[in-house]
Amino acid sequence: MVALLMFAAVCCAAPAGNAISAYVALATGAQEDGGMAESGSAADIPPRMLTAYKKAAQQVGKHVPTCRGMRWPILAGIAKVESNHAIGRNIADNGDIRPRIYGVLLNGSGAGDNTTAVPDTDGGKWDGTATGERAAGPFQFLPSTWLSIGEDANGDRAADPHNADDAALGAAIYLCGNGRDLSKGSQLKSAIWQYNHSSEYVAGVQGWIDQYTAAATGPDLKNVSGKARTVIEAALSQRGVPYSWGGGNAGGTSYGICCSPGGKSGASIKGFDCSGLTQYAYAKVGINLPRLAASQASVGQRIPASLGPDALKPGDLVFYATAPGHDATIYHVGIYLSSGQMINSTRPGTVVR
Repeated sequence: MVALLMFAAVCCAAPAGNAISAYVALATGAQEDGGMAESGSAADIPPRMLTAYKKAAQQVGKHVPTCRGMRWPILAGIAKVESNHAIGRNIADNGDIRPRIYGVLLNGSGAGDNTTAVPDTDGGKWDGTATGERAAGPFQFLPSTWLSIGEDANGDRAADPHNADDAALGAAIYLCGNGRDLSKGSQLKSAIWQYNHSSEYVAGVQGWIDQYTAAATGPDLKNVSGKARTVIEAALSQRGVPYSWGGGNAGGTSYGICCSPGGKSGASIKGFDCSGLTQYAYAKVGINLPRLAASQASVGQRIPASLGPDALKPGDLVFYATAPGHDATIYHVGIYLSSGQMINSTRPGTVVR
C-alpha cells in the first residue's frame, strides 16, 4: 500500500510526542475484504540458531545442486514448529544442543498420534533408546531418516542431529529432495507435507515462514529514533499476523467479531484489524488511541494539508475515507514508514504487512 498516491488528502491526527505526529490521506474507494496466518518474528529465534539456518541455506547447494529457492525462513518455520528453536536448551558455540531434544517413543501407544510401532535402527545412538525409534534434535529427525540426509556442517567431522548446524543442513537437504524449487508455492507446500503429512502442520509452518520472511526484509530505520522508532518497531514485530475484523487492541492480538461489510467474520481469527494494530503500536509509548480509525483521526495534532505528503514523518498515521474531508467516513488507517510506504493490517484474507 502506497500512502502517498491518494486522490485527495486532508491532514489529520494522532497524539504527538517527539517525532510522532499525524497525516491523514482520505481517499475515495470501497473497503475491501479478506484473513489468516500465525504470529511471531525473527526476534524469537536464538542468535545461534538463526546463524545455523542462514548457514544451511547457503551450504545446501553443495549437497543438492538442483535445489532452488532455499531460504533461512523456510528452515526457521520448520524448527519453530518442531522444537521452538531449541529455546530453553543450551546452544554451544559449535552448535551442540544440550540437553538433547527427543520426541515421543514411537511404540504404537498412541502418544504423538503414533499407532504403529517403529523398530529401533540406531541402537539408541541418536534417539537415546534402543527399545524403539523417536525423533531427535531441533528438527526432529528419526534416526533412519538422519542416516540418509545427515551431513557435517560445522567442520567437526561428525553429522549430529543434536547439533544446530548439522540439523539445519540436514533439514535443508531433506526439503530440497527431488530437485525442488522452493520459490514455487506448490513445491514448498509439497516439501513441508513430506516433513509431516498433516494439512494443519503445513499451514502452521507456512504461517511462520511468511512471518520470518517479512522479518528478513524490514525497512531501514537507522535514521528513526525515540518514540517514533518504538511505535514502528512494535508494528513491524506483528508482520505476518492475520487480519481479524474487530481484532486487536492495546494489549496485542485478540479474536475479532462478525462481520465486515463483505461478510467476513473475525470471530475465529486471532489478529488485528487496521485500528487494532495502530492502537497496539502507540500503546508501546504510552499513547492511548481510541479503538476505531475514525475516532483515532480526531485525536492529536493535524498537519496542514497544504504541506503535502513531504510533511510525513516515520510514525505518522495515514487515514483513508470514502468521502475525503469527512472523518466519519474513514475506514482504514496505517502507520507511515518512509518512501511512500506504510505498515498496516489491510483487509480479511491478508496479514499485517
